[in-house]
Amino acid sequence: MNLSLYFKKFFSSNQASGIILIFCVLVSLLIANSSAGEGFQNFLDKEVGTSLFHLTYPVSIWINDGLMAVFFLLVGLEIKREMVEGELSSFKNASLPIFAAVGGMLVPAVIYTFFNAGTDYSSGWGIPMATDIAFSLAIISMLGKKIPNSIKIFLAALAIVDDLGAILVIAVFYTEQIHWTYLLLSFGTAALLFLLNFLKVTRLVFYIIPGLFLWYFLHHSGIHATIAGVLLAFSIPTNVSNVDISPLEKLEHKLHFPVSFLIMPIFALTNTNIAFTSEMVAGVTSTLGMGIICGLILGKLIGINLFSFIAIKLKLSSLPQNSTWPQMAGVGLLAGIGFTMSIFIALLSFKDDIPIQDEAKFAILIASFLAAVLGFVILSMSSKEDENVVEN
Repeated sequence: MNLSLYFKKFFSSNQASGIILIFCVLVSLLIANSSAGEGFQNFLDKEVGTSLFHLTYPVSIWINDGLMAVFFLLVGLEIKREMVEGELSSFKNASLPIFAAVGGMLVPAVIYTFFNAGTDYSSGWGIPMATDIAFSLAIISMLGKKIPNSIKIFLAALAIVDDLGAILVIAVFYTEQIHWTYLLLSFGTAALLFLLNFLKVTRLVFYIIPGLFLWYFLHHSGIHATIAGVLLAFSIPTNVSNVDISPLEKLEHKLHFPVSFLIMPIFALTNTNIAFTSEMVAGVTSTLGMGIICGLILGKLIGINLFSFIAIKLKLSSLPQNSTWPQMAGVGLLAGIGFTMSIFIALLSFKDDIPIQDEAKFAILIASFLAAVLGFVILSMSSKEDENVVEN
């Protein structure tokens, strides 16, 4: 096969972004545990930007709060499109990710508290509540067409609600100070964006510029700025017609390649930068480690599926189209990839104790790895079973 055709086929495949992301994770871990680790960390800690408007931040902040806002923008666009004309257009389908996310936050927090109530680790109850949306979507994308598209959309919607919940938990319980002036400016900017939608303004530039201000105001308010991407996405107009390409679909198309093959790999490369120590390994069997691992794996699996089952039995929701409960179990496990958001909450929970931070990081890494492998295997097996049923 011609080399250029091979690369074109690879980058157009569903699995490509996931494979590149996993490669970047391995490279990042190798760098962090080599002689280049210190230099790489110094690069991530280097402050860049301009003092004008107080926009000087470390490289890692620009990546996690800046580039990832673009990722959240893309996922938000996909969710809105599905709510208007796709899998989430009915209340029963749209409500399920919300119920699932609530269960996926409450049950892990309860499990963690069961292990750590009354200990020095008790403040870390928010750690297993989070889902790393970038990594969970990357893993499920590697399954390609083996699973129904409705399952991927369900996971994306669930992860967004989960991340919004995590951001709310951080804002209420882990943020030292909220800057209310900037928060009010954020509300005002968001209101302007939705007013533009109401007035049927279709030129994207009239949304992108206020969206940049929204990111700025949210970041300075003390709330995680990636939520700006979701708010901007939901304000951009779309339509139910398949004839005319909407502004939402135009922007979604433009963002797919840079997000999948630039932003997400950079995110993985910089956030898996974990140097292993002996103290980390020892912490896995402690109540801290067990609370995190059991919370992320069992808590997410049980919470998401239990609350989904209750919502469906009460006829408030319905299963994603063409999906099965084994596939829902696989999704529940993939949601246990807490990774960067969990690490972020761990740093806030134990900011004065570096050894505990290191123990928590390693436990999160172990739990996220197990959740990814188990979720991938279960989804693969359930897909094969579905194929056998169809063939018979």
